[in-house]
Amino acid sequence: MASFNRVILVGNLTRDPEVKYTTGGTAVTELGLAVSRNWFDQKSNERREETTFVDVTLWGRQAEVAGEYLSKGRPILIEGRLQLDSWEDKETGKRRSKLRVVGEQMQMLGSRGEGGGSGGGGGRPSGGSSRRSNSDYDDGGSAADSFYDSGPSGPAEDDVPF
Repeated sequence: MASFNRVILVGNLTRDPEVKYTTGGTAVTELGLAVSRNWFDQKSNERREETTFVDVTLWGRQAEVAGEYLSKGRPILIEGRLQLDSWEDKETGKRRSKLRVVGEQMQMLGSRGEGGGSGGGGGRPSGGSSRRSNSDYDDGGSAADSFYDSGPSGPAEDDVPF
């Protein structure tokens, strides 16, 4: 039987990213993402909103970029896959599990001033585009990192007619 594991989320960061490094020197950061769903409840005749909080893990150069340019409240788009983490709770001895998203692509949304602050890097670099692909941050890493750095190529922004 075939399977497909792909998640696309757009939401706001719930906290500032904190970049950590593995013993092998690979950057990793955990993001908290708030994703909201709005609908109209016909029974009560009012608008409703439901917010889901999602944990996202970024690796490599994307983790470093998130730590430099993102901050609490900033809107982002994450594309990735679901991963189930399981462990035994040391206090209770019970088996625990948590579903998270491993981010494979990240797109910063909104303007530089949008969100909770500058994120340490002040939004986008001057003279740059606010819509940057992950290949813009390619640091010549390993073949495993290049999987996350390559994205679909499309027309240059100047070629888009709107």
